[in-house]
Amino acid sequence: MNKEAIEALIEQTPKLAAHRAKLESMAPGNYCLHRSWGFGKIVDYDETATKLIIDFEEGKTGHAMAAAFCVDKLEILNAEDVLVRSRTEPEVIQECIKKQPVDLICDILANDENHEMMASEIERLLARLIGPVKYKKWWTATKKLLVKDPRVGAPLKKTDPYVLRDEPIKPEEEILEQFHATKNSKEKILLGEKLYALSENISVIREELPEILNELTDAIANAKSLSQADRLHGVWVRNNLARDLHEDVETLEPSSASILGSTIDYSELASELPPQYYKRYVDLIRRTYPEKWSGMLEDLLRNSSGKFTSECINFMLEHDLQDRIGHCLNRWLNDQTIKGPLLQWVVKNRNSKKFSPIIDPLVSPRLLSAMFYAIDYEALQNASARRIPLADVLSDDDELIPDLLADANVETAHDLAQTLLLNQGFEDLTKKSLIARFIKKFPTVQSLISGDSAEAPEEQGLIVSKVSFDAAKSEYEDLIANKIPENKEAIATAREHGDLKENSEYKMARQDQDILLARKNELEVDLSRARVTDFSEATKDNIGIGSVVKLKEGSTGKTRSYSILGAWDSDPDNDVLSYKTPLAKQLIGKRNGESVTTLIGGNKEDWTVLGIQRYVDNN
Repeated sequence: MNKEAIEALIEQTPKLAAHRAKLESMAPGNYCLHRSWGFGKIVDYDETATKLIIDFEEGKTGHAMAAAFCVDKLEILNAEDVLVRSRTEPEVIQECIKKQPVDLICDILANDENHEMMASEIERLLARLIGPVKYKKWWTATKKLLVKDPRVGAPLKKTDPYVLRDEPIKPEEEILEQFHATKNSKEKILLGEKLYALSENISVIREELPEILNELTDAIANAKSLSQADRLHGVWVRNNLARDLHEDVETLEPSSASILGSTIDYSELASELPPQYYKRYVDLIRRTYPEKWSGMLEDLLRNSSGKFTSECINFMLEHDLQDRIGHCLNRWLNDQTIKGPLLQWVVKNRNSKKFSPIIDPLVSPRLLSAMFYAIDYEALQNASARRIPLADVLSDDDELIPDLLADANVETAHDLAQTLLLNQGFEDLTKKSLIARFIKKFPTVQSLISGDSAEAPEEQGLIVSKVSFDAAKSEYEDLIANKIPENKEAIATAREHGDLKENSEYKMARQDQDILLARKNELEVDLSRARVTDFSEATKDNIGIGSVVKLKEGSTGKTRSYSILGAWDSDPDNDVLSYKTPLAKQLIGKRNGESVTTLIGGNKEDWTVLGIQRYVDNN
């Protein structure tokens, strides 16, 4: 867009004068970014239509956009922008991505007006630069390098930005200053941990170490606000830093053993520790209580959850307690005292070669029974609308129920299905979805929800066309692959905005989740019942699914033709009826000359069959 074109545009729309600089940047050859259409390049300007011609890389080539519209909707990128350079000098950017990740982030920050960006802003750019999935692993590794780079100020909180410093500062110096300044004991422990992580060579802070250790010890011993887990965490941080000055850090008071000795609830302490210290915790128990540690670890395992469950089991395996693990799990399963988080670990690891000797004997209908009991118990104890994780695992894992019912007999399957129907931990739609998985292996379970085991064959499933089946399957796959994951991200994002009671975005996202999950469950049930047909079995002798019927309407004498097709094929505007509609149900089985009567909206109507054709013969 040249000077004359800009003047003409401003003369036509005077308020654009405030955006002259933006208009001047809209020159052919410049790159741009649109929120919906992505990355593109301006290739021309149509002066007659006053429109920019843009090639968007995600499919819209030669796309015309009004220049006035672009002022607000289009971001024009400068030549130093990393996205632009990824097109103008791709080899250089690829080399940075592979070998100089911190330099790449420094370039990104340098291109910002304030030389700072939030992590979310950097992530959006990286998603376009590296790829929406691949960038995550790269960014996780790069963040660890940024913490140690003197050129970049890494955020201490999620609400802080990454900052490109005017002058490089050693991260140790910055953390050390914050460490001495804070009076918050928990924050002092966390900063001490960062100091240890940053100081690959402890000599960098060696002169400061005595004072650092004294401050940490004072915080651990005297701060009333710290929990037992905080104190133990603080002791381990102090000991890590002290190893260069003391031969035996375990002699320093307070010691990890002394804190353990004053602990009442070991499981509660474990639940409050940072995950990276789980193994250190169970090893501390082993060293502190050499005579009874294995029994203590069994109690911890029984009450464990998440990563701590895996740590307990791995630690016991390392100490040749495999048989003991299996014995405990089997006993708790038989007693139905096994808790939800431990059941989650069992079912999520049931295909693991490492854990197969422990888990394989447990994969049976009694495991499903224990899951139903644990879910029902949690639902009864849970007064809020909080979701039950174990119930979600059972719903999300399509293969779980078939796996657990592999060796079940019909009677056991019926009992478990009845238990599911009475369970208070599932919504009705989820129950239907799960029952459908029972029915697939044990069709007679259908009688539990229909009340009649002798229902007609066509009612035991849904007869559908290949086209409608593929459409439903495609909708289901889109829900699973795109809409539900996007909704989960929307919920997580909205949750970060603060108070959930006043958070309209969060409420809307949760409402969307309920709709999506309900539709997912509905589709699961329908797809499990679907029986695809090509309608070739229809005859001309009597009306069936796949017939084209010529009818005479009794009240008017007019004739109509209807195609009677699958359950999901109804299209009244084009005279296509689902076989489940009232008229189609009446007609099925009838022959030429026979009549039926329908009652629609309180009005009776008589229909006489004048002719029967096969749908496949006409299409």
